[in-house]
Amino acid sequence: MKKNLRIVSAAAAALLAVAPVAATAMPVNAATTINADSAINANTNAKYDVDVTPSISAIAKVTGSATIPGSLTGSISASYNGKSYTANLPKDSGNATITDSNNNTVKPAELEADKAYTVTVPDVSFNFGSENAGKEITIGSANPNVTFTEKKGDQPASTVKVTLDQDGVAKLSSVQIKNVYAIDTTYNSNVNFYDVTTGATVTTGAVSIDADNQGQLNITSVVAAINSKYFAAQYDKKQLTNVTFDTETAVKDALKAQKIEVSSVGYFKAPHTFTVNVKATSKKNGKSATLPVTVTVPNVADPVVPSQSKTIMHNAYFYDKDAKRVGTDKVTRYNTVTVAMNTTKLANGISYYEVIENGKATGKYINADNIDGTKRTLKHNAYVYKTSKKRANKVVLKKGTEVTTYGSPYTFKNGKKYYKIGADTKKTYVRVENFD
Repeated sequence: MKKNLRIVSAAAAALLAVAPVAATAMPVNAATTINADSAINANTNAKYDVDVTPSISAIAKVTGSATIPGSLTGSISASYNGKSYTANLPKDSGNATITDSNNNTVKPAELEADKAYTVTVPDVSFNFGSENAGKEITIGSANPNVTFTEKKGDQPASTVKVTLDQDGVAKLSSVQIKNVYAIDTTYNSNVNFYDVTTGATVTTGAVSIDADNQGQLNITSVVAAINSKYFAAQYDKKQLTNVTFDTETAVKDALKAQKIEVSSVGYFKAPHTFTVNVKATSKKNGKSATLPVTVTVPNVADPVVPSQSKTIMHNAYFYDKDAKRVGTDKVTRYNTVTVAMNTTKLANGISYYEVIENGKATGKYINADNIDGTKRTLKHNAYVYKTSKKRANKVVLKKGTEVTTYGSPYTFKNGKKYYKIGADTKKTYVRVENFD
């Protein structure tokens, strides 16, 4: 009987989040089922419908005065339509085979550091519900180390097409994960980035590259510039051991984040500046470091976002693109702020102005109601107040009059709520109840 990876069950909201445990002998016969609770939607950014993400945690054995066996734990999740679903497994299931570079089967207890292993999980199925019965879908993974077989005897492939059965279940013979490295828990050295020229430790980086006559750069030029200036390593026993990192993928991710298209041969329209987050992860102990590198293209002009100055009429907090408050800072009333020319409706359906600083969009938003106000119609005749007891003037606003109010109501000492009216600094307020 083989000793195999025990895939640990987890709540359906997370990926791998389990501590390493000693692996035990388990039969290679239990099926992994991933439940998806909504209809299938194709991933428009990939050539497959369902993205499968196995998460594997491997611990190398420790030898010495006391031998501590290695272990392997993990989970499998499927995601599509912006959601992730973690594998559900029966309590007694444990099903995986570990092989080394020579295709020899390895027990979890015998895993060694600095060696690449392949983990194969058999009999994986995805339950997409009976409403999808009979549909043909393509299963793949954003991780290039992950492959699939639909039937026993098939060669592993990066994507597979399967037809869902009468219950909407997609069945795979196996999911295979290559290049799994076991962590050496006795090796505590951190990963750091260093400047190639000075040898100094760095936490941020910067490179400068000129674009061609068409204002274009090639990914390979950016990669070369970063790799020639910085390297990652671990320091132990008075020596540095290099840690590899994938600069090309980091550059592509940075361009994708800015929605910059890249040609099939790697050319892209260069912005004046962009940031590449280069991450180096040690295969020996799993520790990592990220170096944000600012790439500047001097011969490409820095675009300026059109903006305007607006007066804040009501204390205003900042929000992000998801309409979630950012920190506790606020702009107090009657101060000016530089914002975009037009408002933007965020996820909550409310209009906001994006804050502009030094000609650039900040990603911070202010509720437009605090600037432009909202037009409301009086349902009753209304006085204009200065305080809860004093009127601001002798004006009586008539029923049916349209009045612009700013921001949320203020609660006065009398316990009643009032809207600020008038695009000025005067203390002019109208009771909220007059608009109801």
